[in-house]
Amino acid sequence: MNRVANTLISGLLLTTALSGTAWADDAKKDAVEYRQSVYQVIKGNFAPMAQVVKGEASYDADSFTLRAERVAALSKMALEGFIPETDMLSMDVKTGAKPNIWEEWDDFKAKNAALATESEKLLEVAKTGDLDKIKAQFAETGKTCKSCHDKFREK
Repeated sequence: MNRVANTLISGLLLTTALSGTAWADDAKKDAVEYRQSVYQVIKGNFAPMAQVVKGEASYDADSFTLRAERVAALSKMALEGFIPETDMLSMDVKTGAKPNIWEEWDDFKAKNAALATESEKLLEVAKTGDLDKIKAQFAETGKTCKSCHDKFREK
């Protein structure tokens, strides 16, 4: 009886350990997919605003403001998807996140906060309808985005 019980308990512990590892891997993949999704939606809203700013598309105040609102909201969400060991070297999922994100976490977090701040400013300026001010703030928001990409994202 002892032998059977030990075998069953060992099997149960092994199954639990393996499922825990699988769950951890799933959580990491979910985190990567989450942040990639957030950034894709940011890009999907930022690109049409860039066309307006460059004069490649006509300016529609309501549409521009809606897109700025989305970017402002989304920019506060991305950081949630950056959990440890979800960089490009630790994952079998394609990600451009460099390992230095976690080595320089405070700087990365500050750059994310700056993006949220600049995105909020863009939203406020968008509400004014002043295209010259919008263009200037859009450039600042874009620079903030780029500063993070330059340091923490594999091209």
